[in-house]
Amino acid sequence: MSIKSFAANIFAKVVVARTQKWASQPELTQQRVFASLIALAKETQFGKDHYFESIKTFQDFANQVPVRDYEALKPYVEKVVNGEANILWPGKPLYFAKTSGTTSGAKYIPLTKASLPYHMTAARDAILFYIHETGKSDFVDGKMIFLQGSPKLEEKHGIQLGRLSGIVAHYVPGYLQKNRLPSFKTNCIEDWETKVDAIVDETIGENMTVISGIPSWVQMYFERLQEASGKRVGELFQNFKLFIYGGVNFEPYRAKFDALIGRKVDSIELFPASEGFFAFQDKQSEKGMLLLLNSGIFYEFIEADRFFETTPPRVTIGEVKTGVNYVMIISTNAGLWAYNVGDTIQFTHTNPYRIIVSGRIKHFISAFGEHVIGKEVEQAMQEAMAMHKFSISEFTVAPQMHPKEGTLPYHEWLIEFEQEPEDLRQVAAVLDAAMQQQNTYYFDLIKGKVLQPLQITSLQKESFNKYMKMEGKLGGQNKTPRLSNDRKIADALIKMQA
Repeated sequence: MSIKSFAANIFAKVVVARTQKWASQPELTQQRVFASLIALAKETQFGKDHYFESIKTFQDFANQVPVRDYEALKPYVEKVVNGEANILWPGKPLYFAKTSGTTSGAKYIPLTKASLPYHMTAARDAILFYIHETGKSDFVDGKMIFLQGSPKLEEKHGIQLGRLSGIVAHYVPGYLQKNRLPSFKTNCIEDWETKVDAIVDETIGENMTVISGIPSWVQMYFERLQEASGKRVGELFQNFKLFIYGGVNFEPYRAKFDALIGRKVDSIELFPASEGFFAFQDKQSEKGMLLLLNSGIFYEFIEADRFFETTPPRVTIGEVKTGVNYVMIISTNAGLWAYNVGDTIQFTHTNPYRIIVSGRIKHFISAFGEHVIGKEVEQAMQEAMAMHKFSISEFTVAPQMHPKEGTLPYHEWLIEFEQEPEDLRQVAAVLDAAMQQQNTYYFDLIKGKVLQPLQITSLQKESFNKYMKMEGKLGGQNKTPRLSNDRKIADALIKMQA
């Protein structure tokens, strides 16, 4: 065991013990975070506008601070972007994480001196929890890679801005610098396909032990490695031990990854976002990720089924229930207040509090009142893959509201198969049965002859990559929506098949 590996085991024990202390007092921990946030921000413009000095309880806060998305918070954010201080949080932010918005163009999410460290420590702690649980630590001596956005930063009124992954790249600890790949020069390449080829060139002869990134983009990297070497990834990187991912459910990709690697590799799921690092997988043996209640973020939850009511109930950590689909609302030490991140989550445990990401509140299908969410279609896909032994590259689902004359509407599943199953009709039947079992609204619509069973459209290879490239979103942290309530993505993908 190397010195670095030995030190990692010792540090892991310290971090796990520290985490277990606050995790055993979830409500008290969140109360302390809440009180600290209100006290520190009461002299900001937002704090004065919302009478923070009079807020003593969460109910006071809920009465005085409405839930907002980025569009609603934008007047305050624009003042910060224009260089004004003490608007959402004391002083000015260190950075803006620049993301692409669907209605507002670029979104500028502030990162402050108080919030930024948690983005680094959470990712670190996820690895330390894995070391503590499994006793495996020799991978720290090998090379590690995170497929991320460019670390090149712009400047706006004295504040630097860029993609979150690019910003965080500037804060890689010194003890990992020698292990880190790709090079800064390669990381700065903007064109994703060119960048992946350069990463292949830099890593193909290295002792890669940890690989991290969004599964769809890591899959592209693995495929390019296989093309270049003629070997499976596990044979090429014999000491590759750990895959770290976030952003999407890994299960639909797992069979393809196992084939590309040629063996099983442990994995850790993360839940990072520009707005905060919310959770990480703390147990290999448990479903769900540990919700980080002590990271400068105060959480509220609104039942997704009631979210679009005029005044839906807002609950805190002590009131949540397992298995309920919640919209996650956050207030943070970066100056986001009662902010709708857009993600929906479900609790799998409440001691400690573990969650899974069930989808996006804007990514659903309810064209006929069915309220289908991402978790349901992903679960159905897993069941079909297990039964019929096929693999996929990517898929998305959309409603077909105007089918051929004389036929009922249906859900169209657009799937890019890695290896197409022998009988698509049998796969469609399994998918539909799984959807009916999970979603009573969908079941009623099928049985009531409002919808016909779902249909599969098989797409040509590279269809999703071509679509993302056409949208200017190939690579980085971009993800294809799993669900749409309209035909925009579906029609674009079908048009490509001509």
